[in-house]
Amino acid sequence: MSGKPRLTYLNGRGRMEPIRWLLAAAGVEFEEVYLETKEQYDKLIKDGFLLFQQVPLVEIDGMKMVQTRAILSYIAGKYNLYGKDLKERALIDMYVEGIADLMQMILMFPFSPPDAKEKNLDSIKEKATNRYFPVFEKVLKQHGQDFLVGNKFSWADVQLMEAILAVEEKVPAVLSGFPQLQVFKTKMSNMPTIKKFLQPGSPRKPPPDAHYVETVLKVFKK
Repeated sequence: MSGKPRLTYLNGRGRMEPIRWLLAAAGVEFEEVYLETKEQYDKLIKDGFLLFQQVPLVEIDGMKMVQTRAILSYIAGKYNLYGKDLKERALIDMYVEGIADLMQMILMFPFSPPDAKEKNLDSIKEKATNRYFPVFEKVLKQHGQDFLVGNKFSWADVQLMEAILAVEEKVPAVLSGFPQLQVFKTKMSNMPTIKKFLQPGSPRKPPPDAHYVETVLKVFKK
């Protein structure tokens, strides 16, 4: 064992991408194992690696962790990205859950039937513009600080940055009405660990393509 966290998932974003983001933002190097066949996935289940028969799987500190939310909160706590007290933690949790709702729409988008793509894209744009991004624009404007919670870099900032870039891939001008988020995005992009993660050749995955969708359906077929 190298001591690095070991991530088992497909070679694509999915539910592992926020985990990659958070580890990278914390400056933690990790190893990845990619599932490419149903047999690999079935073997993980048979060997008792997957508590609920689901990935992501992250091996860290002698644990085999599953469930995205549990993995993320462990990493955030371990690397001091989870606020200074219970109140800050509650705020981070609220923001993270809201962002996760938006990201769920983006996660499912590649699997939309062709005739539903346009409608689903409109829905992402509408929710981002009217429900989710206004919340963070207002938070940043009201407290006039660089970060969402306690004027300290946290898990919530990482998740928001990931969401901004993911929505921009689909709706390039989505931040046009959000000056605070534009400033936030620039600041986040220039943080050394995030800047490194955004460079070509980093563990960050590209937007899902047809091959990724095909692999997901093949690995997880019932």
